[in-house]
Amino acid sequence: MSFLNIDSVKERTFDAIVIGSGISGGWAAKELTGKGLRTLVLERGRDVKHVIDYPTTMMQPWEFAHLGQLSQEYRDANPVASRCYANREDASHFFVKDADHPYVQEKPFDWIRGYQVGGKSLMWARGTQRWSNYDFEGPARDGFAVEWPIGYDDIAPWYSYVEKFAGISGNKDGLAQLPDGEFLPPHEQSCIEKHFSEQMATKYNGTRPVIIGRCAHLTKPQPIHLQQGRGQCQNRSICQRGCPYGGYFSSNSSTLPWAAKTGKLTLRPDSVVHSIIFDEKKGKATGVRVIDANTKQMTEYYARIMFVNAACLNSNLILLNSTSNRFPNGLGNDNGLLGKYVAFHNFRTTISAEHDGFQDTTTDGIRPNGSYIPRFRNVFKQETDFLRGYAAGFGGSRAMDVDTSGMGEDLKASLMQPKYGNWRVSSHMMGETIPKDSNYVALDSNLKDAWGIPQLKISVGYDDNDEKMIRDFHEQMTEMLTVSGFKNIQTHDKPDKAPGLDIHEMGGVRMGKDPKTSLLNKWNQLHSCKNVFVTDGACMTSTSTQNPSLTFMAITARAADYAVKEFKKGNL
Repeated sequence: MSFLNIDSVKERTFDAIVIGSGISGGWAAKELTGKGLRTLVLERGRDVKHVIDYPTTMMQPWEFAHLGQLSQEYRDANPVASRCYANREDASHFFVKDADHPYVQEKPFDWIRGYQVGGKSLMWARGTQRWSNYDFEGPARDGFAVEWPIGYDDIAPWYSYVEKFAGISGNKDGLAQLPDGEFLPPHEQSCIEKHFSEQMATKYNGTRPVIIGRCAHLTKPQPIHLQQGRGQCQNRSICQRGCPYGGYFSSNSSTLPWAAKTGKLTLRPDSVVHSIIFDEKKGKATGVRVIDANTKQMTEYYARIMFVNAACLNSNLILLNSTSNRFPNGLGNDNGLLGKYVAFHNFRTTISAEHDGFQDTTTDGIRPNGSYIPRFRNVFKQETDFLRGYAAGFGGSRAMDVDTSGMGEDLKASLMQPKYGNWRVSSHMMGETIPKDSNYVALDSNLKDAWGIPQLKISVGYDDNDEKMIRDFHEQMTEMLTVSGFKNIQTHDKPDKAPGLDIHEMGGVRMGKDPKTSLLNKWNQLHSCKNVFVTDGACMTSTSTQNPSLTFMAITARAADYAVKEFKKGNL
């Protein structure tokens, strides 16, 4: 019988374990297996195979029972999940239902999750911008959070590395606050976007650029993408369904199949990670405890390296729940900061306007991307009464105006002769929020989920800095639209819109130089448990204004490269 136990342990022992299969977990799997490590990837959700498990991807609008809209029954049962912009009838199967994994809202927070192989990489918005020195140096310069242990020069080669593999379209714009990358051909701006861009270049002397967005779409696949089995983006703009062409980057179409080709990958879906095992004699983590999502049976898996990539808040949850005599308050939590300094992007407000020019032009076709306004406030010096700044999305279109006032033959004739209205544009703010110890997550002391794990308690909200930033966005964008000839300018703010719908939560396990004020070092290792790496949103020291996923990818590839080198030296 003892030999059976030994064999069982061997079968459950790997070189590395990756917790989570989303954007950062997929990259960890690719890098670790590609460098020769036998790697187990644990995903709490069901398996989703590329192409095979995208059930709605080829459906036509009339084939949906509610024409693509969520049913009222679904909305009533899922008030949080149904508020997400990407959660429609064609993609609701990729979103966690509210009742399936409850959490405690000390302050209102809309926690959007995707529990399946590939995680949220299947339905993300695909915006991919590099950070600049101004972003990494922000905390030290502006006196908030703690100093980043890395800078742009440390991460720049890894940005290039992941951009080439993932496939990023964009234009080389030569902006100091938004470094150029390794780009595929860009999408084209519409005439109204070009007009606004040209007006900004003239009226503000190039200090407020409006550029085509940078996004993870294969506008012109390169050999490395064809080797992955991916094809050109078809501009269908139904990306949230899963792309059978592999036209946009996802773990399912790219990193996980690449890792599988090495023969070093073991992928285990339906595996809810309970906690990380810490061996006090060895002074390091030795494995993870996993609960089968369906049977609720617990199994332990072992490895010399652990990568925690469960997505920001779940990564915090797992570490908080990984207690031992050495770490009674959570793995690596010697300073009591685990779960604190959570931040996010403020998407609460928008602005809209009309333009009565370009009447001879309208939109033709579909484009899975929009224009982008990089941060222009407080970039090179402090110039406002709030810290940091905001970026913004920008786009426009012409809608059909149909006269429905008549009856009978008159109504029929009107419906058959629709007319285009004015160009309408809108812009949404993506503001950087300041990490604070009052914005935190913790384990609830009483409530448990279906797997017996404490529910996550979330206390994250806006502050006065966010309110000042919103007012400035309204003022600056109103001025910018006015001088560009727009009219009917309207601001839209929703003070009751809870954080979370941006799906850009970051922090709680932040990087830093000092173990007294941070959890991770410059290689994303826990200061006090060197064989555990955290490279998803939880590791972020600050949030910048750029979409974060590209930075998660680059940080993960960099950390995995270091981890493998240390592993082969026998240091882990």
